[in-house]
Amino acid sequence: MTEHESTAEQERNPHALRERILALSGEDVGRCIQCGKCTAGCPVAPDVQPTPNQVMQLIRMNDLETLMGASMFWYCSSCQTCTARCPMEIDIEAVMNTLRRLVLEAGGEPAEKDVATLNKVFLRSLRAHGRIFEFGVVMNRNLRTGKPLRDAMLGPAMFGKGKLGLRPHNVRQRKKIKRIIEKARRFERVEPGPPDAPGE
Repeated sequence: MTEHESTAEQERNPHALRERILALSGEDVGRCIQCGKCTAGCPVAPDVQPTPNQVMQLIRMNDLETLMGASMFWYCSSCQTCTARCPMEIDIEAVMNTLRRLVLEAGGEPAEKDVATLNKVFLRSLRAHGRIFEFGVVMNRNLRTGKPLRDAMLGPAMFGKGKLGLRPHNVRQRKKIKRIIEKARRFERVEPGPPDAPGE
């Protein structure tokens, strides 16, 4: 669904966004009582806008336009604290994941491009090696975001303590992990990304 189609649907149905999220995630945001427990427990809420409970209210207000520029669900660490604290037992973390998907489906750009880039590089490393190749992930993220020397001062100490390796280590059953990821992508109806760059 394009951004134009989403806007038209919202104008016809004041509950369109809430219903779309319910259909995709199984979570009814309309049950939110705005107690604020999700925001109080969220480790990233102090640094982002809107906060988790404000995101829930924006969904109930059918305000996709504001949510298109929100940073909250891009910074969400999926720690599930909000879900565990919710007295209405709403899986708020699943709602955040669904919002990321809806923004991309509507043709929007991630409000936090560095975070979206890290997500892509992380999954490509997992698909290629069956585990995360930390050095490759960091270097690819830095190159793709135009910050090649980001965190460079941390490298020597991490190499010295054996926390980073120069070569990836492949797990024996990485093909199974790759199939799991591809099935999840098809299930979510997300188009495959570009081919992996060398070393990812």
